[in-house]
Amino acid sequence: MDVADEIRKKTEIAVPALVVDFGQVITDMLGDLMSSVQPIEIKIFGTDHEKLKELSEIVAKKVEKVQGTADVFDGIVIAGPLVKIYPKQALLKQYGLSDVDLQNQVKIYLQGTVAGSIQEQEQLTDIRVMNLDNYKTPVEKLKNAAIYTKDGTYLPLSTLADVSLKPGVGEINRENLQTIGVVTARLNNRDLGSVMKDIKTELSKVNLPPSYQIEYGGSYAEQQQSFNELLTILIIGGLLVFIIVLFMFGDINISLIVLFVSVLSTSGSIIALFLTNTPLNVGSYTGLIMIIGIIGENSIFTIHRYLFFLKEDTAKVAIKQAVSARLRPILMTVFSAIVALSPLALGLGTGAQMHQPLAISVIGGFLVGLPVLIWIFPSLMVLIFRKSVIE
Repeated sequence: MDVADEIRKKTEIAVPALVVDFGQVITDMLGDLMSSVQPIEIKIFGTDHEKLKELSEIVAKKVEKVQGTADVFDGIVIAGPLVKIYPKQALLKQYGLSDVDLQNQVKIYLQGTVAGSIQEQEQLTDIRVMNLDNYKTPVEKLKNAAIYTKDGTYLPLSTLADVSLKPGVGEINRENLQTIGVVTARLNNRDLGSVMKDIKTELSKVNLPPSYQIEYGGSYAEQQQSFNELLTILIIGGLLVFIIVLFMFGDINISLIVLFVSVLSTSGSIIALFLTNTPLNVGSYTGLIMIIGIIGENSIFTIHRYLFFLKEDTAKVAIKQAVSARLRPILMTVFSAIVALSPLALGLGTGAQMHQPLAISVIGGFLVGLPVLIWIFPSLMVLIFRKSVIE
């Protein structure tokens, strides 16, 4: 990123008018599968195109001030310059011409005419007859282009129309039939969540006219949608663990205990992400879901052993024997997972950073889940069932 920053600064100084965009292969490949290639995309909806251009420039300047943004583009693409031809209606009628007649003759002068077609494999290609130099005709020469009239005479185009050269105009973009301005940017050494938070703070200071609004797209919109879906999956996963335990043992207290320790273990994932300053993204969310399932599974095995020993001993003795019997498998699961995921958590190896949040989330969940399974879970079992025997 330091190399890219240095090249970017030198390029902007050398060629200020040049729009520079430093892409990354993996990011661009993922962007092609989403609605936008750029991680940051700010959409401004409105009715007046010129006002949208003005707001896009303001928003782009605000985004440039936010730390962690790079390659900010205001979305204004100038098409042109333009040659405008305004017909002189009175003169056209005097010579028996219409606007369409004038348009067709100018079009033929610049683009030629189609004289036929030729078969090329499975399609027909037009044969166009034209003067090779006419398509790059200067405006002053275009004014002298001969226009044929009904009485058989030729008049220069400047006699029948006003010809002028105008500067380029911005391209008009629409989304859902609404005129839109799109400001884009890339990330630079910061996570998407914190950058978008600062961008929202900056854009809250922009006064939008009535009926104008700002929406956030790009990777941020995809991330928010994924977060909502993963949060739903996380809740459903916890409910499924509760329902499975309830069907297996027929006791709501046991189901509540298993659900509690599973959710409690995810606190380790959140603490690990916070301490390592790792953003909560799709990978770390997946780690939370994995922790709920794994801790729930180990709790079920412990309950099976508990019920087996409870037939001959008290609840306190039975839970000690169950934890002792399950201690080795639990330690094997936790330590083998930590050792296997440590290279990813440390970012070692090619592509490790992509899976780093997942590894950190799972390791943190296991570090908290281990004491939860060994001490908190047995204590809750003894506390609730110390005077009862489960059949």
